[in-house]
Amino acid sequence: MKYTTYNFNGKKILITGGAGFIGSNLALYFQREYPGAEVTILDKFRGEERFPNGNLKALGHFKNLVNFRGEVIVGDLGNRRELEEILGGRKFDFIFHQGAISDTTAQDQGEILRVNLNSFYQILEFGERWGAPVVYASSGAVYGKLPGPHRIGEEAPANVYGFSKLMMDQITLKWQGKIPVVGLRYFNVYGPNEFWKGKTASMVLQLGLQILSGKSPRLFEGSEKIKRDFIFVEDVIQANILGAVKGVTGVFNVGTGEARSFKEVEEILQTLLGTSLPVEWIPNPYTKQYQFFTQADITSTREKLDYIPRYRLEEGIAQYLPEIERIYREEVAQ
Repeated sequence: MKYTTYNFNGKKILITGGAGFIGSNLALYFQREYPGAEVTILDKFRGEERFPNGNLKALGHFKNLVNFRGEVIVGDLGNRRELEEILGGRKFDFIFHQGAISDTTAQDQGEILRVNLNSFYQILEFGERWGAPVVYASSGAVYGKLPGPHRIGEEAPANVYGFSKLMMDQITLKWQGKIPVVGLRYFNVYGPNEFWKGKTASMVLQLGLQILSGKSPRLFEGSEKIKRDFIFVEDVIQANILGAVKGVTGVFNVGTGEARSFKEVEEILQTLLGTSLPVEWIPNPYTKQYQFFTQADITSTREKLDYIPRYRLEEGIAQYLPEIERIYREEVAQ
């Protein structure tokens, strides 16, 4: 559905990280709702480079874009010269900056800050050069272990990823008056096209695939008390679209405003799938940097962006389930 009366047809749109989870959903949204828009994706795409924790450094995957009909460019956000060569001679009307290293368990501070923070300066420079509003992915990770509800201006990141996003948000607040820049602090996003994130995919997907495999769903000990603000990717797309056209500069939380437990996720999935597998409780190895509770205060997001979350957890999982079942058949069960 269209989230604004603004017509993107005929506009040139750049999406960094467009082969990733949220970026690909955004690209396909424009293709579906505004077929006259010219959408260009910039992504590094996945390779063999890994962090010491074993997770891939780049997560963009071509399978997320099989149905995409726009332009795809391979480029490294961490390489300033390469970005200038690729984008310097072009002009876009809107920039959706979704590209980043998003692994909250990665410890390589220099690499994460170089890619996430340094590239942001260049993206803003492009936006100013073209007169293009910039909407970018921030994160609820900026709140660390603070109790909820989480509010703008009260941050304490517990990992370098969250720190990188907080630094980006601080840059945004200094950009007032140049071009509209909107930072969206995503909370726990789930939905189609996240499978290729691997271990960093949402627990909705991971638990769903475990249950479909006939295995006991695995939860950290105490998961009935671990609560997150789970947000369906369609609502994240809504926030991006609204952020692009409101003409404001600021940082906004993107969640539902409701905290739900991982145990509830497991129970909803088992109800929908008609299973009753026993839970396997496992120790949590990430306690020092783990967020045990997230809940977005979305007051300003409602007021300034006209954002209204449309999917509670039950509704989002129900809509997502056919895709989880397809992933299991085509990517897991073979």
